[in-house]
Amino acid sequence: MDRPFIFINSAMSADGKLSTKERKQVKISGKLDFERMDELRAHADAIMVGIGTVLADDPSLTVKSPERKAARKAAGKSENPVRVVVDSSARTPLNADIFKKGEGLRIIAVSNSAPEEKIRMLEEKALVIKTGAFRVDLTELAAKLKEMGINSLMVEGGATLNWGMLSAGLVDEVYTFVGNLIIGGKTAPTFTDGEGFTENELLGLELFSAEKIEDGILLKWKVKGKKN
Repeated sequence: MDRPFIFINSAMSADGKLSTKERKQVKISGKLDFERMDELRAHADAIMVGIGTVLADDPSLTVKSPERKAARKAAGKSENPVRVVVDSSARTPLNADIFKKGEGLRIIAVSNSAPEEKIRMLEEKALVIKTGAFRVDLTELAAKLKEMGINSLMVEGGATLNWGMLSAGLVDEVYTFVGNLIIGGKTAPTFTDGEGFTENELLGLELFSAEKIEDGILLKWKVKGKKN
């Protein structure tokens, strides 16, 4: 395979929302799911998010558990996986938490139309990969990450990146924790936004695990591909 094993991990409300209509994150899962997510991060070679998630939530994308960080170090790895931001227009703030917290390589993926001045500033803090004319070419980016030795990639959203990865056929598995709350709002981000598939393009999934965790359920799916 000329790309890493790629999986999406996401928490969403019972009505499929990732956050509120103001794009404010709400607590959807509890401590057990948080630990599960930290374990996934600790075993991944890289974590990827979209620029919308960085601007809305400013995540650090670090491994939180001291024990898991120590285990990574003992295995000859950095404490944290490589952190990748898909940012076509180079809008990542220079004071973002991914730059301030935790050791490890940061990658900002930009398009060839991103402003050169912004790229230069980002290059002082991260490895900048340019691909795609106006939007990051996710297929080419995945191949470049594989060339760098990244064999497992955890995608943490948001909705636009999830759509981009799924519609490009780049995802192997999807893990969704469905929490016990309703958020609502036609403008609130769902698990996948983007253009959406037509009736003849629908993406098929195969459920291989369903586990009750606290007051929600964790669903694990294999991506089978286009249904037609």
